[in-house]
Amino acid sequence: MVAELVVSLSGIGPSTLARCAGLAAELDRRRVPLSLLVAPRDAVPGATSEWVLSRVAAGDALVLHGLDLRPEPARRAAFPRGGSALPAHEAGLRLVAARAAVARSGLATDLFAPPGRPASPGTVAALRRHRFAMCADVAGVRDLRTGDVRPGRVRMLDEHWSYLLGVGRAARRGGLVRIGVDAADLDRLGPREVLLEAVDLALGHGASPTTYSSTASPRGSTTTSTPSGAVPTRTR
Repeated sequence: MVAELVVSLSGIGPSTLARCAGLAAELDRRRVPLSLLVAPRDAVPGATSEWVLSRVAAGDALVLHGLDLRPEPARRAAFPRGGSALPAHEAGLRLVAARAAVARSGLATDLFAPPGRPASPGTVAALRRHRFAMCADVAGVRDLRTGDVRPGRVRMLDEHWSYLLGVGRAARRGGLVRIGVDAADLDRLGPREVLLEAVDLALGHGASPTTYSSTASPRGSTTTSTPSGAVPTRTR
């Protein structure tokens, strides 16, 4: 089985935009698209949203990263369990608000990833109700239209030698190889080089680069309309 490689980038914002663009350029040279995880609280009009739109137009995937609109410290204080038991009704209300926040920046997506945790059954139910196509949590990728789940944990960037060994083993086994990085970790050369080495290692084992818009199903994301001024997500 040929492995599929998904590289996801979170923490995208004005203060990290330059390093995000630098990583994207390096991956472009390798013909590896990005899955851009944008948190609702970070989706504000301006240079960041314009950059995300340009990347989506070029083939990257846009993924709604969580449901919270509040800054991170406030969110942690209010939801110490990380929302892992969020009921469907509350998840639906937050989902509507999160989608509206993203839409104000001209962005739209039917892909979702909870930050650093499994998706609660209530969240999954709300996503289906609002016609999302995919949910990628820490353990795997769920096609919300068919219910199929592809196993494959997210391997967040780590400078330890065992990180590269794990990526190599996953690529040799086949299936889904998921590499995740927070833009805040790209401010130093070491983590950035480790990430690129991990990508090169997976590619060297024959992994096929893709995005979350097509991992759950060959049909990919079904988003066909966007707010005024937005660019539709291209399925890869």
